[in-house]
Amino acid sequence: MSNCSGGSCSINTTGKEENFSQKKAYIRASISFIMLIAGIIFSATDLSFFSNNWIRLAWYIIAYIPVGIPVIMEAWESIRQKDVFSEYTLMSIATIGAFFIGEYPEGVAVMLFYAVGELFQDSAVNRAKRSISALLDVRPETATVIKTNRTETVSPEDVNVGDIVEVKVGERVPLDGILLNESASFNTSALTGESVPRTIRKDEEVFAGMILTDNVSRIEVTKPFGMSALARILDLVQNATEKKAPAEQFIRKFARIYTPIVVVLAALIVLLPLAYSAINPAFDYVFYDWIYRGLVFLVISCPCALVISIPLGYFGGIGAASRNGILFKGSNYLEAITKVNTVVMDKTGTLTQGVFKVQKIVPANHLLETDLVNIVASVETQSTHPIAKAIVEYAKQQNIEIIKPEIVNEIAGHGLQASIDNKAILVGNPKLLNKNGIAFPPEITVIPETIVVCAINGLYAGYILVADAPKADAATAVNALREFGIKNIVMLSGDKQAIVSKLATELSIHHAHGDLLPEGKVEYIEQLKADPSNNIAFVGDGINDAPVLALSNVGIAMGGLGSDVAIETADVIIQTDQPSLIATAIEIGKATRRIVIQNISLAFGVKLIVLILGAGGLATLWEAVFADVGVSLLAILNAVRILKMKF
Repeated sequence: MSNCSGGSCSINTTGKEENFSQKKAYIRASISFIMLIAGIIFSATDLSFFSNNWIRLAWYIIAYIPVGIPVIMEAWESIRQKDVFSEYTLMSIATIGAFFIGEYPEGVAVMLFYAVGELFQDSAVNRAKRSISALLDVRPETATVIKTNRTETVSPEDVNVGDIVEVKVGERVPLDGILLNESASFNTSALTGESVPRTIRKDEEVFAGMILTDNVSRIEVTKPFGMSALARILDLVQNATEKKAPAEQFIRKFARIYTPIVVVLAALIVLLPLAYSAINPAFDYVFYDWIYRGLVFLVISCPCALVISIPLGYFGGIGAASRNGILFKGSNYLEAITKVNTVVMDKTGTLTQGVFKVQKIVPANHLLETDLVNIVASVETQSTHPIAKAIVEYAKQQNIEIIKPEIVNEIAGHGLQASIDNKAILVGNPKLLNKNGIAFPPEITVIPETIVVCAINGLYAGYILVADAPKADAATAVNALREFGIKNIVMLSGDKQAIVSKLATELSIHHAHGDLLPEGKVEYIEQLKADPSNNIAFVGDGINDAPVLALSNVGIAMGGLGSDVAIETADVIIQTDQPSLIATAIEIGKATRRIVIQNISLAFGVKLIVLILGAGGLATLWEAVFADVGVSLLAILNAVRILKMKF
């Protein structure tokens, strides 16, 4: 059961025990409902045996016990814990008071509909809980460890770093590790929300929770299960609801003040007319009438709709985000992201793929592209530089032959000098050709991207352009942010200003700053924060951007899966590396905030109206209970609506 007393809501999920408890609650409510309806029918048909007041009282007490005793016990427990003005106490006073003045059916009805409301509330809470903790289902239960000439099935917690595990098609990867096969395809949707399987190659990382989709694979374990990316994400998701949004904190504090006040007002509704009748004998004071009004006031004053539907709204928002591959570390960040009006993004790894790739091949002297790649890649096999690796990888992908050079000399800061088939080869930057007095087209010196030039036997042979390509949805991400009214979009990078400016032009980003060290990014964010009107979200890869992620109002890490610093530093984690999900995160935050505001307005509005009507004697206990339970159910249904929204 979800408990909302004194303005605090705790949600407990205990699996089979909870299901059994809910079944008993439904049975109790059914017994009370049948007896209540039967009692009303007996009274309406004037059955002789039911005209005896003691029989009527006994009948309705029996009808009251299944739904009333659990609440009275909760009220007593809350009083023992010094939470006197809980909703359980209010319901107990109101229903016992109804029996005291002879309104037996209404006393049963108040408690019955309250119990039914709690059942609906529990169902909604559990649904939202399941949405958030759906990741718990991806925890692998066993691991197949390869031993000498045999396999052994053990718990993932018992597998050691360095062990080799075998995963069959359809099974979940039990621990983080390195793939030993040449390649394998994995379904990562449970971890990242990506619907397209991801191909992982030999020596690349594989994470616990991924599902193997093609052939049997072996993985060398690199982390114990407790330190895996999956374990950290599960911990993050389970603790996400501990950090409360301002609206939640306000309602919790408000309920602690509000509930005692309405109890005092209910007492005054009974006592003030009594005091007035003492000084004005002409005033006809009927005790039962005024205590009835006080009881109506008590029933409608219960703050349950507020104290459950608001946290439930944020709970649903966090669940909806996790379904889309976005992890919020708390509902406070779900609220904070709605106020963002300035988005600052790192370039490499955020708007670009963060991997050098061959973008363009420009041969000279009638040389074919494949011939140029063949020569340059053959020489670059002797280098460990990322640019060299990108060219060699491109040649392999294109099935271009790679020849082992006969002689290779490295010229520091310039490139490589080699010999292939008795040809003198130079591969490096334009400075290498200048150093050797080789003429080349002057226009290549103004190309902003990284180029690798080549000369054969003293003649310029062409160049290969290598660059970090923009992500497929980078432009979409920028446009989506503008559609949300965020005009101030900035790109920061440690890369050359020329490269940064070129990418900014492609993506229509008007403010772009390159040649920045990490401290330069910090200084820029501090300048923005000097203007209090700026609410800043910084988006980075979570590794070298940790200082600015922590400094911004909302820190968003791209590709948090497997990144320790991203998990630790950022407030929001985009697991799929898609910058377009930044706008999705803002959209989910805004949708959650709308739902919370709607629930607050609905609860306050309806309660205020019925409180006034009850105090004036224009509302009965029936109307009060329908209004209270009805508002609670509407607020709960509205709160869980976000789980069905498409983002």
